[in-house]
Amino acid sequence: MRYFLLATLLIVHSLTQAQTLIDKIKQLRYDTQWQQVAAIPLQFPTYHPQGMVRIGKFFYMSSVEVIKPPKNGETGEGIGHLFKMDSTGKLLAQTTLGEGSMYHPGGIDYDGKHIWVPVAEYRPNSQAIIYKVDPANMLSTEVFRFKEHIGGIVHNTDAHTLFGISWGSRNFYQWKLTSKGQVSNASASPQDLRISNPSFYIDYQDCHYLGNHMMLCSGLQRYTHNNQTIRIGGFDLISLKDYRPVHQVPIRLWSPTGLPMTSNPFWIESTADGISTYFLPDDDKASTLFIYKAVLKP
Repeated sequence: MRYFLLATLLIVHSLTQAQTLIDKIKQLRYDTQWQQVAAIPLQFPTYHPQGMVRIGKFFYMSSVEVIKPPKNGETGEGIGHLFKMDSTGKLLAQTTLGEGSMYHPGGIDYDGKHIWVPVAEYRPNSQAIIYKVDPANMLSTEVFRFKEHIGGIVHNTDAHTLFGISWGSRNFYQWKLTSKGQVSNASASPQDLRISNPSFYIDYQDCHYLGNHMMLCSGLQRYTHNNQTIRIGGFDLISLKDYRPVHQVPIRLWSPTGLPMTSNPFWIESTADGISTYFLPDDDKASTLFIYKAVLKP
């Protein structure tokens, strides 16, 4: 009985923490005041960063190294990476993911045990491998394959499902996990599992499961008018019960290169007086980990 009560208390505490972060995200507005805490240059070749999670003191980042760019219908050539780094931007470990033409990792998620990483061809309407990675030793396990470009994935630990995002995040896909961690509907066709994304103002780059059937996605969109391009970044808080955004907010932060902070990976955490966000908008030599905080009302 004591162990049952302890487990129940831990679940309630986790749900409360998740709801606290969700409630804080809902407080974000277009005029929220963000304060930069740090700007940490990364000390290794990062190529083109895609997804990021923070586990304890360490950051894990997926990235695609393009050797031969895809063009004229060809898949190109490249290497998919998952990096482990510390808070100073120093590389601690790395592993490669993918196979053949599938070398493009996407947005990643951490479920408390594994990091989930999709690796797809560098083109829409293609194919992908979904991996789970043990962050302690960086060993990867292939979970399943799917005939679609999956550019981001989250693990809904409350519903025991995986939730995937297509190229440009125009479509969603959901897979059921068995008690043994296997995907029961992996062989289903994309058409049978496809869910249209009702939100259009940004394309999602990285998404994370928050708890309570909610995920947060960051992204950007480019709008061109009179030969001028405007880049807008933002957050979408999405319910995984009906696949619709419940809160959308622009993030009016840009890196020194002019890219929106939400161009590539992000991570978000609750703090005593608000939230902390981690952004990595720029590629390779310009890659810098920007840390911002927003003070919010309790």
